[in-house]
Amino acid sequence: MNIMLFHSTYGPRPAVRAAADRLRAAGHEVWTPDLFDGRTFDTVEEGMAHNEKIGKDELLRRAVLAAAPYSERGLVYAGFSLGASIAQTLALGDEKARGLLLLHGTSDLAPNASVDGLPVQLHVAEPDPFETDDWLSAWYLQMGRAGADVEVYRYAGAGHLYTDPDLPDYDAEAAEATWRVALGFLDSL
Repeated sequence: MNIMLFHSTYGPRPAVRAAADRLRAAGHEVWTPDLFDGRTFDTVEEGMAHNEKIGKDELLRRAVLAAAPYSERGLVYAGFSLGASIAQTLALGDEKARGLLLLHGTSDLAPNASVDGLPVQLHVAEPDPFETDDWLSAWYLQMGRAGADVEVYRYAGAGHLYTDPDLPDYDAEAAEATWRVALGFLDSL
């Protein structure tokens, strides 16, 4: 599978490279575009400030440019938190998308979003301050109305970015469970 994996608001940290290596070891081709020009951040607040400075439109432009050379191959879009929201936006706009793997994040859907059975898998903490229960319920219904085939996995007690071993949110058990399920999802596509 060809996977475009987007980093979180922390930037292209070692955990993103480790995730890409894990996916490659499972036989996938993976690209990890750097949307922050090499900048990484120690706190979510610093990352969000940088994200706001760049602006949503510019981040999406950078993501589209990164994915464009490979989109004809039929990409699986994936991402962590902010990167998941970017991956979702791109996957819903790419008729050749093969799947969408969301780790720790979702995004608004355009009112006219439409896909034909796009396989989507979301992994998120429970509770998650950035992905509240009400938000996730509404998101799930909107994705279904858009035509996506959605699976949601919740991890009780895990922190928001629980797959990053260098962050306080890390939860080894939840991270391993996520990767086990996600790799099965990718193998099914």
